[in-house]
Amino acid sequence: MTMRRLFGAALPLLLGACALSPPPARVEAPLPGAWQAPLAHNGSVADLSQWWSRQGDPLLAQLVAAAQQASPTIAAAASRLEAARAQRVGAGAALIPSVDGFASVSRASQQSTLPGGTTSQLGLQASWEIDLFGARRGERNAAQERLLGAGALWHDARVSVAAETANQYYSLRTCEQLLSVAQQDAVSRADTSRLTGLSADAGFEAPANAALARASAADASSRATQQRTLCDIDIKALVALTGTEEPALRRLLAASGAVEPAALAISALPAQVLSQRPDLYSAEREVAAASFEVGSTQAQRYPRLSLQGMVGVANFRSGGENTQLDAWTIGPLSLSVPLFDAGRRAANVDVARARYEEAVARYRAGARQAVREVEEALVRLDSTAARSSDAQAAMAGYRSAFIAAEDRYKMGMGSLLELEDARRTRLAAENAVITLQRERSAAWVALYRAAGGGWTGRAAN
Repeated sequence: MTMRRLFGAALPLLLGACALSPPPARVEAPLPGAWQAPLAHNGSVADLSQWWSRQGDPLLAQLVAAAQQASPTIAAAASRLEAARAQRVGAGAALIPSVDGFASVSRASQQSTLPGGTTSQLGLQASWEIDLFGARRGERNAAQERLLGAGALWHDARVSVAAETANQYYSLRTCEQLLSVAQQDAVSRADTSRLTGLSADAGFEAPANAALARASAADASSRATQQRTLCDIDIKALVALTGTEEPALRRLLAASGAVEPAALAISALPAQVLSQRPDLYSAEREVAAASFEVGSTQAQRYPRLSLQGMVGVANFRSGGENTQLDAWTIGPLSLSVPLFDAGRRAANVDVARARYEEAVARYRAGARQAVREVEEALVRLDSTAARSSDAQAAMAGYRSAFIAAEDRYKMGMGSLLELEDARRTRLAAENAVITLQRERSAAWVALYRAAGGGWTGRAAN
């Protein structure tokens, strides 16, 4: 009669459990049908993961590999991956019976006619919670999704470190080019100062012109020194990123030259490109995990069924005689029915749903940000390509003008002010070309990063 009443009380809960309805594990992201910026060409998406080795610059590939080995960011991501793998094992283990061994020895003596004796026991105990409504399965599935997401984030960390290292490397190479221009300019101004000083001593130039030439030479020398300082700072940043000893790094840098990044192609379909983003894949897996957790918390509001069992042997020794007993049990089979918890389980469901909504919002925001990153990289690449020919033409023209002004000044037909003005415009044009090359390199690296860095592993790690 008691069991009949128990099942009668549980019947409404059992029927309600049939209505478990967690939110969808997959949601749509707001992706455009096509890119609005002009696409990059003359490259291959398939070769994105080997992009560094295709640069024609073995030092860059070596530095990227060293940075990935030394990076604490990647090490932390690997630790999170191992933790997620362990959590997945633990969540899966909750679905199968657990078995524990036991052993005990005791000795007792009583004030009676019965002799004292030693009792020893040895056996196994088993327990199993039967997952009626999928609470444990939901936890296992959520752990599996987070394991997949952690594996993707490990790849994302590698891509991020590679991009950071490449940007720092290209920044250093740009600095070296600017230093070369600054040193050449300093030598040119020092020569002009020397010639002007000789002319002033001979009475052919005003002392003010000699002072202006000396000031110009000193200014150029100062700029060259400042540029060298910036290059030293870039080298030290590379040392910190890669863990390479600075003397060894300087030797490697001196033995190789700057190489422009190789082109890479981007698919016209945003959905295809963004499917290669490990961070978006991880965010998508977090949505699925949150969905499974909603189902798990819902299931915890309904009855729980558990089964226990035991098998063992016991021995009683008294007065030189042994008495052995073998025993086994199956049960009890117990049903636990939640009746009153002051709304705790319902609150847990609300919390899980709120986390699900947050995961969906993060995923969709991440998709929009990914689209923006690709679009911006494409716009910058198109802009640098369009400005390159104009910058080269301007540099060639200002160089010719400077050479002509310098020749006129040396022949006494031009003024020092005219020469200095032509020098400034030439220097600005040369620096503009180098800076434009750096901007283009940064755009290629940004596109590599925005396209996922060649990650394609959408499977368990």
